Amino acid sequence: MGRYIDDFTVGETFTTRAGTLDEATIIAFAQDYDPQQIHTDPVYAAEQGPFGRVIASGFQTLAFSFRLYLDLGHFVGTGLAGPGMDEVRWLKPVFAGDALTSRMTVLEARPSQSKPDRGFLRLGIEVRNQNDETVATYQSMTMLKRRP
Repeated sequence: MGRYIDDFTVGETFTTRAGTLDEATIIAFAQDYDPQQIHTDPVYAAEQGPFGRVIASGFQTLAFSFRLYLDLGHFVGTGLAGPGMDEVRWLKPVFAGDALTSRMTVLEARPSQSKPDRGFLRLGIEVRNQNDETVATYQSMTMLKRRP
């Protein structure tokens, strides 16, 4: 079982394992969801792209970083919905083979005012590469069950 909203403390932090994306995964994601040549075409990216090679879509970086967090198991059996994200920033490109980690800080953990069986968790998320460079930041709001 995961953690209830009552189990989180403002200021608490969590760091995920490192995970990597290979070029084929980057290209496949981009072909479906962000088909821009800097994400899908290695020749174009190398010859005309601003980074000299294919980069991961920012949307893929967000999804991948959140998956790393989900792997910690905090929302298993307690997660209800994700009502939104705020302050999304892509700060550096993510390349194939980069080892990404997500560091989450609890910014808010509060019971719902209208539904006493649930509450809201707001996390500040930093995505870092193997060089300890921040590649993305965002805030995520998740609705969780309250402890019975």
